[in-house]
Amino acid sequence: MLRQIAHAKVPAIGLGCMGLSHGYGNPTPLGEAKILIEKALELGLLHFDTASLYGSGANEKLVGEILKPHRDKIFLASKCALYIRDGKRVIDGRPEDIRRACELSLKNLQTEVIDLYYLHRRDREVPIEDSIGTLADLVQEGKIRAIGISEPSAETLRRAHAVAPIAAVQSEYSLASRQIEIAVKKVCREIGAALVSFSPFSRGILADTAINPSDLQESDIRPHMPRFQEPHLSNNRNNLFGAFERIAQESGYSTAQLSLAWVLSRGDNLHTIPGTTRVDHLIEDYAALDIGLPDEVLAELDQLINQNTISGGRYDAAMQALVDTEEFE
Repeated sequence: MLRQIAHAKVPAIGLGCMGLSHGYGNPTPLGEAKILIEKALELGLLHFDTASLYGSGANEKLVGEILKPHRDKIFLASKCALYIRDGKRVIDGRPEDIRRACELSLKNLQTEVIDLYYLHRRDREVPIEDSIGTLADLVQEGKIRAIGISEPSAETLRRAHAVAPIAAVQSEYSLASRQIEIAVKKVCREIGAALVSFSPFSRGILADTAINPSDLQESDIRPHMPRFQEPHLSNNRNNLFGAFERIAQESGYSTAQLSLAWVLSRGDNLHTIPGTTRVDHLIEDYAALDIGLPDEVLAELDQLINQNTISGGRYDAAMQALVDTEEFE
């Protein structure tokens, strides 16, 4: 299943590389990461996604080192404007900082050009026109091939696209997180942008419905997220996950595969970038490309897990404050 994104046609399932260095516990050793990424290449996966934020450049360096020999065969995406500085998340969309970040990303990734470069978050202190204008200049200079934007509102997306073509929008999108269906998804259609779903398993909770926050490492961000806290965790397990597992068993697929197949069914401009550190999960995820779920199964999933049935938000208040995307009331 090849789908268009920017100038390329790639399999609709890529690899979100964040978890190898950031967010979900201790960084993955280089040797293990190399085995995983080389297996992804062997399977035929071409779309690899990273960001300046992830490990404060460590993820870009890791991905760059492993993928350098394969650079001409892959589609490489990174992001700017969201960082960890002095232990705090900071959004910086100033033109001079975007330029600085791009130069550093090129160095870290060991490449002369980045296929898709996202504004990771909108800086509300900087006109979106200024940030996107700088990215447009970087396209003209040959340092990036296409512009993306992550977690925008519909208004921000339209303003950005009025400055320069927006090739892709990245946003959390899953059975449990559907904020983009309010308005952003429609605008992507209008402007011809690919829509890249990150966290298609809602941070793993739809892939492993028995996940236990107490088993996660201290540096894992998920215990701070409402869906991994009580009473939401128990509510979802008691009211949703049993039925979800039943549908998976009856269909012959895993809950992770059902989650991916549902996302990809939502439009032919949809891509998704599940992350993993395990080769067996990588193989399982990538196999979802060949799954065509019957309409009745898709409808059952749609009705079981959605914004009205899931308990708990996707972010805590501090993380939510960084997001521009419209939210359900």
